[in-house]
Amino acid sequence: MEPGTGHRDQGVPEIPLDEYGERYFRSYNYADRPLGRFSMYWFARRYYAALVRRYAPPGANRRLLELGCGLGHLLGLLQDDFSCVGIDIAEYSIEQLRRNAPRAVGRVMSAADLSPFADGEFNAVVALHLVEHLPDPPDTMRQVSRILQPGGLLLLATPNPNYSLRRFKDPRTDAIGKDPTHINVHPPERWRAWVEAHGFRVLRHFGDGLWDVPYLPVIPKVVQFGLFGLPALAQVMTRTTFTPLSLGVNQILIARKAPATGES
Repeated sequence: MEPGTGHRDQGVPEIPLDEYGERYFRSYNYADRPLGRFSMYWFARRYYAALVRRYAPPGANRRLLELGCGLGHLLGLLQDDFSCVGIDIAEYSIEQLRRNAPRAVGRVMSAADLSPFADGEFNAVVALHLVEHLPDPPDTMRQVSRILQPGGLLLLATPNPNYSLRRFKDPRTDAIGKDPTHINVHPPERWRAWVEAHGFRVLRHFGDGLWDVPYLPVIPKVVQFGLFGLPALAQVMTRTTFTPLSLGVNQILIARKAPATGES
């Protein structure tokens, strides 16, 4: 299959809406991922929140939109810093958002259609593991650019199908391939091109580490997690962005919308 044609050889599957309900958060990668305190998920949300605070434009009355807000934990961390809005196609997600981020506004709607939002309504838009689920990612980038103010932040995370150690995995059952709702998985250069084509300047584009162990036979999984996952943990703990794209199961892209004509 050529990059850019979708995740599955048979084309883009029709995903039933109920795929994204409560069952989704008990399946696929969530089935293998503890969500409690000090888990990988717990640290990752705090890492992403730190990146948003660092790169979002300063000012009062800032508004942030999370596309595919999931369980709402990120907005729970950011609701003191921004007026937060979270959207998700699943009613279950919005119920969880109201529990985990009570000051955020939740809306059941698809991130494929952002027409309810006004031009320049937000200072920051976050999409964590969302764009690979959408039918037309370039159009989503166009819409995100429209609803962001000049200088606004875009932060997205999405699988990297070309990371270096994937050759040791079965691509049908690894962390990327086992989720059938991943209908648009693309290499870093494709995402960068789409983002730049819609008026963004990429500030950082990096990997999140080689956490999808095991990669090697015989060596215990816990040992491999310590070996391959240590750089990712260092990146998260230091709130830095040093991991090369080739060393990330996922790619993280931080971009800023170009300022209006005449602004620096």
